Amino acid sequence: MEKLPKIALPFIIVGIILVVLLAKSAVTIGSGEAGVLYKTFDNGVVTDAPPLGEGFHIVAPWNKVIVYEVRQQELFEKMKVLSSNGLEIQIDASAWYEPVYNDLGNLHQSLGENYLDRVIKPAIRSAARSVVGRYTPEQLYSSKRDAIQDEIFDETKKILAKQYVQLNEVLVRDVTLPNTIKDAIERKLKQEQESLEYEFRLVTAAKEAEKVIIEAEGKAESNRILSASLTDKILQDKGIDATMKLAESPNSKVIVIGSGDSGLPIILGNQ
Repeated sequence: MEKLPKIALPFIIVGIILVVLLAKSAVTIGSGEAGVLYKTFDNGVVTDAPPLGEGFHIVAPWNKVIVYEVRQQELFEKMKVLSSNGLEIQIDASAWYEPVYNDLGNLHQSLGENYLDRVIKPAIRSAARSVVGRYTPEQLYSSKRDAIQDEIFDETKKILAKQYVQLNEVLVRDVTLPNTIKDAIERKLKQEQESLEYEFRLVTAAKEAEKVIIEAEGKAESNRILSASLTDKILQDKGIDATMKLAESPNSKVIVIGSGDSGLPIILGNQ
């Protein structure tokens, strides 16, 4: 009985070693993650093969696996930059990014796990300074927000093109100007709007006056043509036609008492 523990001891030690080795060899990659394999005795980081995907993996116990999130991630940035005339502007922006999956080994080897602070943040800040410096505060406040958003995205993407990071979108959420500048711009925009409304009213009034003049000229021309066409002969014929129609009515009594200066009979009728 005393010898049994001594005989079992080597097996217990071997079992413990196997458990430790298995624990060190087993790697589980979670959802939305990938692993970079580091081979301690074989040139370090593996860059010529895809990273380890989701699920359970067995690796040599002397090797390591560095796990990265490969989902799209979001960065929020508040940046103070200068406009074209030297005024300080605050830009609130966010960027959607993710590591390039098949280059995860290169990313780890060249930049490491802190790649967000090493390349992405500096790239966005540099692009924002460059882009905002092309515009005045008024342009940034009123009409150029979409333009600077697109330009910051394009310039940041160029900087990150060789950094094994994929930039998906840059969103400019807010542009904050100094209060004095903001108030001045709002007053100017209000004055411009009032000026446009006044000009619109003037144009509308001018068109209405022109319409009235054209209508008056048309009526005058119509009356002139009508007066020129109504000769004594035409008026006499019209009077005769009217007299004949009235005489044909069974309920009418016609009395002809003479003719006026126009040569037409004066007719008195009743029913």
